[in-house]
Amino acid sequence: QVQLVESGGGLVQPGGSLRLSCAASGRIFSINAMGWYRQAPGKQREWVAHITSGGRTAYADSVKGRFTISRDNAKNTVYLQMNSLKPEDTAVYYCNTRPSVSNYWGQGTQVTVSS
Repeated sequence: QVQLVESGGGLVQPGGSLRLSCAASGRIFSINAMGWYRQAPGKQREWVAHITSGGRTAYADSVKGRFTISRDNAKNTVYLQMNSLKPEDTAVYYCNTRPSVSNYWGQGTQVTVSS
């Protein structure tokens, strides 16, 4: 059974940083691209970034230059380093494969950027 568990969210001031983690079951991690997604209040969930099994990355324009996605294959974990955070980054952040699979969505982790 696939399980994705996100952690690392919290409350941070504008301009601050957070690092999110997503622990994934081994069966999907080694062969799939992994992505981070987010859903702000009243908005649809959107793609933020992804990283392929070979390490290639891609980012949404809204986070390019501020967020960095990485993966540790030995730990079956994908990370999202978020710097220069803005209030508009406030959302619940989720990880999933890329493209996403509906059955894989976890609880997410809340990120709130506010002074």
